[in-house]
Amino acid sequence: MTSRRDFIKGAVLAGVGGVVQGCCASAPRDPAGRGATSLIPIVDTHQHMWDLGKFNLPWTKDEKPLAKNFLMSDYLEASSGLNVVKTVYMEVDVTPSQQVKEAEHVIEMCRRDDNPMCGAVISGRPSSDGFRDYITAFKDTPEIKGVRRILQVGETPPGHCLGDKFVESVRLVGELGMSFDLCMRHGEISDAAKLADACPDTQLVLDHCGNAEVHSTDRSKWRSDIAALGEKKNVACKISGFIVNTKTGEWTAEDLAPVIRHCYESFGPDRVVFGSDWPVCNLTASYKGWVGALKEVMKGESEERRRKLFHDNAIRVYRLG
Repeated sequence: MTSRRDFIKGAVLAGVGGVVQGCCASAPRDPAGRGATSLIPIVDTHQHMWDLGKFNLPWTKDEKPLAKNFLMSDYLEASSGLNVVKTVYMEVDVTPSQQVKEAEHVIEMCRRDDNPMCGAVISGRPSSDGFRDYITAFKDTPEIKGVRRILQVGETPPGHCLGDKFVESVRLVGELGMSFDLCMRHGEISDAAKLADACPDTQLVLDHCGNAEVHSTDRSKWRSDIAALGEKKNVACKISGFIVNTKTGEWTAEDLAPVIRHCYESFGPDRVVFGSDWPVCNLTASYKGWVGALKEVMKGESEERRRKLFHDNAIRVYRLG
């Protein structure tokens, strides 16, 4: 069974590139304030960051490229000039005892006006007995937009998200007006479709195009599973992350295009959102390199549709209004 560490390590053997440490100018949420009004504004729905002095991330222990701090100042530097106007923090798999601390930390960041973070998807364990109390405590916290439980790690077997308690918890998330992000192995996307049917009133978001394998010679199962999932109207697809399934210097926009296009066609222009997966994306591509590649793939679409992908859909899906 694949651990989170093995998943990342198996995807890449290269180190992080293109990340600049240190301070930079703050990024106001007003795109005009960033001097890039000619660019389509970007809402980044998958922004990670961590301070290892505050949080324990066991999965980074043996991953030298990621086993260091990645702070807001680093993010602002990495995304500078791209007109990123809003971001959604994505949980970073802290130890369960630190989940509340993580949530409180990002709520505080969302309430500041010196950065573009305006919402957060926090960590949760839907199968645990304490999940109801844990997530209900945030029901009146507008900065908390959703929950994620990473499903691609070794301790979560196939079908884990279909257990009775898990399904009950995902339904509760929807009742609280939140969404649920699905980060899962590419061979288990059919589980997401079953979960969507079981939780029709909860907005689900499939992360990383279902972790598609970029250079696979046979993506037939992934393609059919994505197409079937795309028929579920309560599911959106996040165009993000799967670039780590390449190697630095060994991919082109043309290599990424089949995955992006199939997801786009399966979910349609109104149910796809952009995510950087920074800093994990830097294992194989810089932030700007990933955005540039996605823009290259999408250049044939109208400006209206490109704006939906990069901005408008995210506002609706994550209720950023």
